[in-house]
Amino acid sequence: MFHREEPMSTDICQINFVDGERVSRAREALPAPSLLGSLAETHRVLGDPTRLRILFALAATELCVCDLSALLEATPSAVSHQLRLLRAAGLVRYRREGKLVYYTLDDDHIRTLLLEGLRHLQAGEASLPKEHRNSHD
Repeated sequence: MFHREEPMSTDICQINFVDGERVSRAREALPAPSLLGSLAETHRVLGDPTRLRILFALAATELCVCDLSALLEATPSAVSHQLRLLRAAGLVRYRREGKLVYYTLDDDHIRTLLLEGLRHLQAGEASLPKEHRNSHD
């Protein structure tokens, strides 16, 4: 039987040692499992570029389905489907004005979540060499 020794990894502990105090602090900091499930679902919904475009547009201003369709160059049906998912996740809300339905972010926490995620990516991008940065020029 041939045995090949694996190279030593630098990103894992080389000994098995559990710091009980740190583990206890981390355990106390964990949100309830139901909240973690809801947070994971929110991030799943946020994991779609089209839905993110809708959310960023709604962070700027209230828009109806027709406005969003024009912006996204998508059918009203496709936009409505995405809005239903966003509404079910509690990320957007709507109001009816006559025959029009206007959408907006559910609250400012959603705007903060979007902007902080963007800032995180932009800060990481700033540390990359210039040839590896995204350019919108």
